[in-house]
Formats: sequence, C-alpha cells, structure tokens
Amino acid sequence: MTGVPAVFLDRDGVLIEDSGYPHLPEHLRLIPGAATAVRRLNRLGYLAVIVTNQSGVARGLFDEAQMNRFNALLVKTLAKEGAVIGPVYACPFHPEARDERYRHPDHPDRKPNPGMLLRAIADHGIDPARSFMIGDQKRDIEAAKRAGVSGFLFEGGDLDVFVRELIGV
Repeated sequence: MTGVPAVFLDRDGVLIEDSGYPHLPEHLRLIPGAATAVRRLNRLGYLAVIVTNQSGVARGLFDEAQMNRFNALLVKTLAKEGAVIGPVYACPFHPEARDERYRHPDHPDRKPNPGMLLRAIADHGIDPARSFMIGDQKRDIEAAKRAGVSGFLFEGGDLDVFVRELIGV
C-alpha cells in the first residue's frame, strides 16, 4: 500500500512574505495566491505540511511559544480561506544560537538537512515518490532531495500560478 501524497511548504517566502523573522500577528502577510494554491492542492489529495527553519528562536528574537502561536495563526488564517494545513514542523536550532539550548553545529532538522521532511514522512505515512517540496531557498530544495522528494524553487509572485504551472491542473 502506498502512502499519501504531500506538498512540503517552506513558510517564509512561500506562504507568507519574508519580513525578516516574522513572529507577530502584524507580520503575517500571505503571499499572493497562497490560500488558493493550498486549497487546490488539498482538493487534489495532497497533505500540506509546513517545514520551516526558525533561527529567530535560537537568536533570542522570540521564544518557541511565540513561534508556535504565529504558526497556529498562519494555519488558522489559511483555514478561514478553505486552505487546510496539516502538520507544522519548525526547527529552532542554529550553529550560532545565543541560547545554548538551541545551539547545534548541524542539526538534522535544520534545512538543508532533511530531518523535518523525514519525520513528517514517518509520522503521517507520506509517499515521498508522490510528494514534492516548494521552497524559496536552495537549502529547501536540497532538503527535499536528501529526503527523496522532488523540490521546486519558488522565486516569488503568485503561488497559485506557480502551483498550477507545476502540476498542470
């Protein structure tokens, strides 16, 4: 039996505008077409999974609780537009963390490492061969490759146009 298909989505620069460590409600600005793209993928049977590096925690700019509240607000905001996000995986670790608890020279979850994707695959019965990643950085694409998932670089614009061109639907 094959697993479910998933779309792995980076958060900053793919779903929301990357305003530099966004973590407050006023920082939440959806990328054009984000809700429509996620809704489209939901209808096609894809589990939408957020995988995001969040070094702002390691840098002491905000704490894990604030990061989790912001991620929950993003999920809720998209849900209001009929776009369903499943699990959210966030990596607060960084090699130069101010907070010792988050200092790690090469954490397995920190993209380009594939840890978050591999955990999602195991946790949710995802079929890597039928799944893909959309990221705005080379490290996102590298993490996808290392997890055995296709990766596509989103360089801005309307996310739904990008998704439609990518999947042809």
